Amino acid sequence: MRIEKNFIFDKIKCNVLIVDNSKVINEILTKEFNNKGYITFNVSTIEKAKEIIKKEKINYLLFDINLIEIKDTNFITILNKNSIKFFALSKEKNNEKKEFFTNIGAIDFIIKDDFLVNRSKQILETIEKIEKNKNNTILIIDDSSNKQQKFKNLLEKRNYQVVLSSNLDDFSKIIDSTQPDLVLLNGNSKNYNLISFLEKNEFLINKLQIPIILKDIKNISNIKEAYNLGVVDILRTPVLIEELYLKIDLWIDYKKRQKESIHSSLLLQEYKDAVDESSIVSKTNDKGIITYVNKQFCLLSGYKKEELIGKSHNIVRHPDSSKKLFEEIWDTIKNKKRIWKGKIKNKKKDGGYYWVEAFIKPILDKNGNIEEFIALRNDITEQENVKEYFKLKLKGSEENLNHSIKLAKEYENAIDISNILLRTNNFGEITYVNDKFLELTKFSRKELIGADYKIFKHEDIEDSLFKNLELLIDNKKIFNKILNNKSKNGDNYWINITIVPIKDDNNFTIEYMWIINDLTELFKLNEEIQSTQKEIIYKMGEIGETRSKETGNHVKRVAEYSKLLALLYGIDKNEADNLLIASPMHDIGKVGIPDSILKKPDKLTIEEFELMKEHSIIGYNILKDSNRDILKTAAIVAKEHHEKYDGSGYPLGLKGEEIHIYGRITAIADVFDALGSDRCYKKAWKDEKIFELLKKEKGKHFDPILVDLFFENIDEFIEIRNKYKD
Repeated sequence: MRIEKNFIFDKIKCNVLIVDNSKVINEILTKEFNNKGYITFNVSTIEKAKEIIKKEKINYLLFDINLIEIKDTNFITILNKNSIKFFALSKEKNNEKKEFFTNIGAIDFIIKDDFLVNRSKQILETIEKIEKNKNNTILIIDDSSNKQQKFKNLLEKRNYQVVLSSNLDDFSKIIDSTQPDLVLLNGNSKNYNLISFLEKNEFLINKLQIPIILKDIKNISNIKEAYNLGVVDILRTPVLIEELYLKIDLWIDYKKRQKESIHSSLLLQEYKDAVDESSIVSKTNDKGIITYVNKQFCLLSGYKKEELIGKSHNIVRHPDSSKKLFEEIWDTIKNKKRIWKGKIKNKKKDGGYYWVEAFIKPILDKNGNIEEFIALRNDITEQENVKEYFKLKLKGSEENLNHSIKLAKEYENAIDISNILLRTNNFGEITYVNDKFLELTKFSRKELIGADYKIFKHEDIEDSLFKNLELLIDNKKIFNKILNNKSKNGDNYWINITIVPIKDDNNFTIEYMWIINDLTELFKLNEEIQSTQKEIIYKMGEIGETRSKETGNHVKRVAEYSKLLALLYGIDKNEADNLLIASPMHDIGKVGIPDSILKKPDKLTIEEFELMKEHSIIGYNILKDSNRDILKTAAIVAKEHHEKYDGSGYPLGLKGEEIHIYGRITAIADVFDALGSDRCYKKAWKDEKIFELLKKEKGKHFDPILVDLFFENIDEFIEIRNKYKD
């Protein structure tokens, strides 16, 4: 299964520098960018721009190319060194200059004219699109390392994540590990035959629907066959940079829209399935002929699907349902093209009957013509039977009055036996409790009768139900609430309370009936499920540690350190608890690292260490697509806990607050514990040496604020370490 990427662009953290000797242009562009939420600087000379770049982290630059000499590449070198993406501005269209600046990395060549505001909107849209490119990975397959690096540099200027490969022995493994959104393939490799490669992997390419673009293709006879085998486009030789960007962007966008379309279709099917499971569904054409019925319809009516399809709904019409009712329905949905809602009595195949509450909607095409009708129904036979029963049994004269009273008493007893009951007068005083209420709350009847209803509120519980009941029961309507409370002896319980006003003949409320259902077991089951989920997440974290023979309680200690540091930093308790549960999975990506590297007792080679570093991205890819907050947190931790504050970490080389606070916290927690623990390749360090390293790496490896918080509260961290010794 492919794992989708989920990068969110934060404009507030994106700084833009505008360099132009026109005050008007500077003001127009600055205003446009500020209005969109960017932090914007503007200067009039290249020298002033260099000063800004030294002081501030600049992400995007717009500058007038006439302020520098074309041959002077010093300024461009500064931009590349600081990973600044730039737009070239010019008063006039010049193809030679446009080609030059495009070749050295310009995102776009913008003409300054009377439509500059429109141009600025174009720039803003381009920046947002480029930032979203961080969601997408491109796999470059080429046996020339020079060409690999050339295209990697070009595509990284557009913020694409780029993976390089020259080995096609097992294409499926490469795809599985890199999760690319597009493949840029050398069509003239000496190491493999293009057509044979495409034929071998045709099933995988079609299954994952990965666009493949060919470059350097020289055998024109292969082109038609390549298209038939999954290739979507071809880059001419020599490759034009603008054509490269255009085609890459085009096919990435196509892939994105394709995913959205598939997702929408799946979501629509899920909704349809949910309706099919929970409702009685039928569809008819514009003539009223049944074209679809679901399983629930067949079960209720007693008919088979093939007995209903092609017939009108008259097949289930009951004689008690008047012709006038169906004329009203048909007029509403057919002539007025409006929804009809109401109750209908229908006939079963065996001659019996059933009642439904129906919702019938005409489905219109874009021209307002009826395509079909869809009807959703709920079975209300039982409710209607009860109503009918009471009409028959409780209606009557003095001769059956006593009988009716007895029946009412029997129903009252049935309700009393099956529910927890409380009754209060208009002043909130308790007038009646049944045995089940006493059993739940642990009060005696003597303590409750005549007392204010607030008596059964436990002192530890704060709830609006006990503050002003009159405001809650607005206009004396039925009130419903789920409440967490404690019994008199301190036992915790959950209940669903329904408060019904009881009215006299004049419609005045004379008392309130509290019908209560005990939900405690349901909530305990939910807590147990949540606890099990947390334990599974924790065990997942242990997998990575076990494979690399980490110390037994390493993940527990890192989790506790992370929560403590999060709270000290000011993160709220719920978020800190998420980090506590998620941080044990910081090294889950180690499941994808070979044992020969993971368990090596000696120092890793440069190549081995590069492979080892991949565990952060592997862990991120495993976790990032979950909708659960805990697994989202774990994905961030897995990816960023090896980033360093000065930008020298991996996998992305993020700096300072570009690194998520979860990554910065877990970095300190992980290193503090790892250094103090025995590993297969080292002995545990003494505290003095650990503390010396943490202070030395303040502002380099670690967030300086977090380091200060760590040392200000060092006793609490030592206490955690002692509590979870191996």
